[in-house]
Amino acid sequence: MNDLLLIGLNHTTAPLDVRERLALAPQRAFDAITAWQQRSAGGNAGGGEVVLLSTCNRVEIYLAGPVERGAVVDFLADFHATPAAKFETHLYERHGRAAVEHLFAVASGLDSMVLGESQILGQVRTAYETSRSAGATGPVLNPLFQRAATVGKEVLTDTGLGDGRVSVASVAVDYAKRIFDTFSDKTVLCLGTGKMSRLVLQGFTSLKTGKVLVASREQSRADAFAAKFGGRDFSGGDLSIRGVTMDDLDKHLIAADVIIGSTGATHPVVTRERFAGLLKKRRYRPAFFLDIAVPRDIEPAVGDLEGVYLYDLDDLQGVVSQTLAGRTGQVEVARGVVRRHVDAYAAWHRQREIGPLIDALYRHSGDIAKGELDRTLGKLDLDDSGREQVEQLVHRVIQKLLHGPVSQLKQAHEPHNDSRGEGQAYVHAVEKLFNLRPPTDDQAPHGQTVSDPTADDHNTDTDDHG
Repeated sequence: MNDLLLIGLNHTTAPLDVRERLALAPQRAFDAITAWQQRSAGGNAGGGEVVLLSTCNRVEIYLAGPVERGAVVDFLADFHATPAAKFETHLYERHGRAAVEHLFAVASGLDSMVLGESQILGQVRTAYETSRSAGATGPVLNPLFQRAATVGKEVLTDTGLGDGRVSVASVAVDYAKRIFDTFSDKTVLCLGTGKMSRLVLQGFTSLKTGKVLVASREQSRADAFAAKFGGRDFSGGDLSIRGVTMDDLDKHLIAADVIIGSTGATHPVVTRERFAGLLKKRRYRPAFFLDIAVPRDIEPAVGDLEGVYLYDLDDLQGVVSQTLAGRTGQVEVARGVVRRHVDAYAAWHRQREIGPLIDALYRHSGDIAKGELDRTLGKLDLDDSGREQVEQLVHRVIQKLLHGPVSQLKQAHEPHNDSRGEGQAYVHAVEKLFNLRPPTDDQAPHGQTVSDPTADDHNTDTDDHG
């Protein structure tokens, strides 16, 4: 697994203003993957297989091949037109088994800002499918991400880690409840019709909010989104949801008490200058902004205006800590599931790596012995019994000579013996000493799936809320 590299940053290593510099909307992820492949083909990066995971709280690049950290940093800087000095110190780096452990923890919701969030598994699977559709995955990343999907599903379904309302959107709703005692007379304006918007509105439907406006650049898209939640007035003062267009955004900002930012825009939708010009028309009513978009939809300076309360993803972490207190036991259970799968995957990977090599070593020795036997037996006058005894003698000699090296090769690949990468060093040594070509017969061509037979890759469906 030493050919596996992960480089990334998340909410624990980088503030929001750094994360949003590298964040990628889904439609740009494919472009980034293609750009990396073009760099690799030109010899500037050095690796072909890549999966790029970009969410509201992390940007991570998983790579297979002889790739250096500097090549990844240069790529990110060039693609995002951002100086490396702005983000490089916030990056973490994982190799081999450590990268596997990290990915499995991410897919399980163990590394999320909101512990046990359910949408991260869908985001991991989407990232993998995007790379696979671009022909950017192969014999290393295909089985790895198949297994990650299996691990994530097992943790989220078989442990209590995901119990309760534990998505970023649900925490945002809880935060709003701390500000307002009642929502029956409030108007909520949701900027964007993506998955996070859907999760937020699912939370607000339980608050009996007076009115919800869903804003999109296209009226038809806003109407279709609102229709999913009924799109009509309910009797008894229940929720009213209506689709509106961004063309009338100022009018909707004047009417709204709560504004949710959740678009895929690359620049702020609501600036300080814009909102400051609306304060008088709003009669200086308090405005509560929840910005859960990356990059941010609300310019940070909006929060400096009188009567404005602005919270972004970093601010939500104070609420998130409460989800951890009641899940300590389940965290250990979930980590146990992850460790078990890491061990199983590592064992499968070791067998996949050294099995063909050992087979090639025996075949190589056997071919040499057969050639010498044929030459020698042709000069001796032996009956069938004598020939058989000589052949058995040569076979036993080969077995005894190779027993020690093969045993050492297998032992060096055991997890408790390979902490310093000695197993991989032994593989290269055997290939070099015996002039063996690296084993590739069991590997699929680049871009095709190599399945991890121990992964349940036929049963990994989950709701994608990310």
